[in-house]
Amino acid sequence: MPSTAVKQILYEASSQTLYVTFVTSGRRYAYRDVPMETYDAFQHAFSKGTFFNQHIRDQYRHDLVFDPAAAS
Repeated sequence: MPSTAVKQILYEASSQTLYVTFVTSGRRYAYRDVPMETYDAFQHAFSKGTFFNQHIRDQYRHDLVFDPAAAS
């Protein structure tokens, strides 16, 4: 079942960077120093939004890497 909150998740293992793109805003954030185990659990979570809020949001250093509103 598609997530209503998270559009896409990508993981760069070499830098342990998790990229999360959100459905509503289209913004993509890079979360730094995320363990592979956290990415795997996120990928398999029944509710991506709930998992994100409980295990990633406010837990890892992050940066906005794409904002479609700024690209217009």
